Amino acid sequence: MARSAVIAIGASAGGVSALRSLAAALPETFAAPILVVLHVGAHRSELPELLSAVGPMPAKHAEDDEAFHPGNIYVAPPDRHMIVAEGRLRLLRTPKENWARPAIDPLFRSVAESYGPNAAGVILTGNLNDGTLGLLEIKRRGGITVVQNPRDAAHPEMPRSAAVHVSLDHCLPLVEIPELLVELTTNRKEADMPITSTQPGAVRHSAENNGWELERPVAVTCPDCGGALKRSVEGSIVKFGCHIGHSYTAEVMASAHFDELERVMRAAVRFLNERAEFCLQMAEHSQSTGFDDVADWHAASQQALDRAYKLRDLVEQDWITPETNGRLASASGGRDPAGLPR
Repeated sequence: MARSAVIAIGASAGGVSALRSLAAALPETFAAPILVVLHVGAHRSELPELLSAVGPMPAKHAEDDEAFHPGNIYVAPPDRHMIVAEGRLRLLRTPKENWARPAIDPLFRSVAESYGPNAAGVILTGNLNDGTLGLLEIKRRGGITVVQNPRDAAHPEMPRSAAVHVSLDHCLPLVEIPELLVELTTNRKEADMPITSTQPGAVRHSAENNGWELERPVAVTCPDCGGALKRSVEGSIVKFGCHIGHSYTAEVMASAHFDELERVMRAAVRFLNERAEFCLQMAEHSQSTGFDDVADWHAASQQALDRAYKLRDLVEQDWITPETNGRLASASGGRDPAGLPR
């Protein structure tokens, strides 16, 4: 069996206590890096300090594009997915997965892609089922899959989901997991070092798009109710309709979607402007009360204002609108955009 070159651990509810117990039992000479995702959302996290305080391995919040080394614990920071790409850690503000950012699945998928049989994934206590699909990918690529015994977990749903859907290598009480991890990483050979995968379907890492590429949406949605639209063709006319009963010709649909796009973007400009004002008021409050975070509030206010102006400029740029050039109408009975015979 290949020795594990990296350990990826995911936890949610009850995870702070579980991770502290784990860190306290691991040796300073642990032969692999440990990558940790705890569901903290956008809230401030002191998990690295808590882990460093109880065990010999130093823990820190991961930084974007940093290398990672054995004997260290790297924790996903608030509001960022942490993944592995080309031997380095990447932090992404891509969409939430399973209602979470950071989420466990993105890390597990990337570790499976990069390390194959030399990866180990561990799921600890938590609600719902984040991590199950990622652990399944680790298993599919030959890695080691470990979960905390659900009967031993403060919140058993996450490990139970993994146990149901993944053919596990180990299902253990928390107290036995540190010894297993040491065993998995002991006497690791050079041949067990990271591999790089370029297989199709793997996690894509695009520097230009901050690690995320848009997929084609499952469906186009109704501008009135948000329901999925079904496309149909009557003669040469393209129509869209939802199950509620809203229906549109292609031209009307295009115009309605564009109006909704503009509304949403202008709402975002408003929210950014309001954030700038809120942060400015907090800066003034901090200054009057002697707090030392005045500069941070001012910087946040200026950032929001800068982005509001950029977004406003984007909204007001010229957009390509083929629905207004008459081509669709011309294909529908030789009528002009007003619906009158030519």
